[in-house]
Amino acid sequence: MPLLNCIFLLKFNQVNSIFQTYKPFFIFLLKFFVSYAILVFLYDLYLNQFDSNKNEVDGITFFVAENVNDLTNFFNWNGEMKLHDKEASVKMIFNEKYVSRIIEGCNAVSVMILFVAFIFAFSNRWKQTLLYILFGIATIYILNILRIMLLNYALFHHPSWKEMLHDVVFPLFIYGVVFVLWVIWVSKFSNYAKK
Repeated sequence: MPLLNCIFLLKFNQVNSIFQTYKPFFIFLLKFFVSYAILVFLYDLYLNQFDSNKNEVDGITFFVAENVNDLTNFFNWNGEMKLHDKEASVKMIFNEKYVSRIIEGCNAVSVMILFVAFIFAFSNRWKQTLLYILFGIATIYILNILRIMLLNYALFHHPSWKEMLHDVVFPLFIYGVVFVLWVIWVSKFSNYAKK
């Protein structure tokens, strides 16, 4: 029995030593996954208010579509939006041609949740963290509106480029911006970079 106790103590000390050595990393992981899970849960609660069987579009997605349409018309590109009659989406009309639809996944909320969870995981001061999160969400939102408008413009003129633009170019753009925002946060504002 004493031998088992010694082995257990030795293993416990090794695990404790590893934990102490990599404590900032484990804290980051815990904060990231907990905050991500909470935000996804809250967003799912929000989405469950809308009945996709009745083609109900959630408010955030509809607001994104409105902003895309307003920006399109600001540039005099003759934009129009219509609720889809067969699914929970908004049809985007560009110069009287149906070019795309905006669904829940287009509103960039999932990207914002990922961004917020990462920033929170590297947080150290609440006020600075909250201000950077608000700045980041606003940046992602504005760039997403621009992204969708430019995608509609490109699809109107070059419909054959749809897969490349929608599946490769524009996701690289939005995730690239999020990555840059993360790098700025970690290198300029987070104390973790100094540790």
